[in-house]
Amino acid sequence: MSLPSPELPAPLSAAIEARLEGRAHGMLRDRARQLSERYRAHRPTSETIRDETDALAYAATRMPATYAAIVTALGRLDEQSPEFAPKRMLDVGCGLGAASCAAATVWPNIAEITLLDRSALFLKLAAALAQESGLRATIEATHADMAAPRAGEDAASFDLVVVGYALTEIAEADLPAVIDQLWSRTSGALVIVEPGTPRDHARLMIVRSRLIALGAHILAPCPHQAPCPLPANDWCHFSVRLPRRRAHKLVKGADAPFEDEKFAYLVAGRSAGSPPRARVIAPPRVSRAGISLRLCADKAFEETFIPKRDKARYEKIRKKDWGDPLRAPAEEI
Repeated sequence: MSLPSPELPAPLSAAIEARLEGRAHGMLRDRARQLSERYRAHRPTSETIRDETDALAYAATRMPATYAAIVTALGRLDEQSPEFAPKRMLDVGCGLGAASCAAATVWPNIAEITLLDRSALFLKLAAALAQESGLRATIEATHADMAAPRAGEDAASFDLVVVGYALTEIAEADLPAVIDQLWSRTSGALVIVEPGTPRDHARLMIVRSRLIALGAHILAPCPHQAPCPLPANDWCHFSVRLPRRRAHKLVKGADAPFEDEKFAYLVAGRSAGSPPRARVIAPPRVSRAGISLRLCADKAFEETFIPKRDKARYEKIRKKDWGDPLRAPAEEI
């Protein structure tokens, strides 16, 4: 099974570009630069996105990479559990709805999507972009803060709950309570995607431990439920390469036709599924003699080498990439 394309779907790109039409590129570039500075300083979205121009600068420069990372993580869930077919989705900290669009790409039969965000501006624009891009699901917008649920808030559960680049803004001390709330709303799978930094990996490990304590099954990327075996100075993250459209390059002031988005993710489910034997957790290293892989495998961290002279195994293993699962021990492939 191949992963979904990381490229923002054409109807959504067209909807964004239509809203950018007529706005000065210089002003949008300035706003995009300011947004980048604020996000790097870990300023909350409520302080970062101040008006529609900020939101559109975000749509042009950050939404494509956010979509690429989330659709890749959702593709890993689909790869792991092909029988999973969600009908109701909760998009937490939805921003402009990248996760909703990604989920509809992976599972076109999703019927209902609830957008949840503390930014009324983001909610309004996300709902409009969903409609303008032809998203078939019924959309409901909920103005709320996932870190401060309202008294009497509807506790309806969802087949799929996705949190994309939102937990990074939550105080570390609040993570367990937020995860308890999110897990209580999950009847099928909870997918969390965060920046691929050491800080966010460490926070995801707190989340992972909490989910396991709540009875969740970790489906990806980990092939086991044991503590993370990586050494303290390392972190688990992945990368996806996405193309840059014209508007993306203009607003970002970039010439390269692509960019690489580093991300970390976690998928937890109500049922265990069938975990892989191992997962490739770094770019494969190819030499004249063969290929080396770093693997997270069966409660341990492994390094494995497959020589070119072992042609049958080498031909199979050389097709594996960073993030791919292995269904059998490397020495048996």
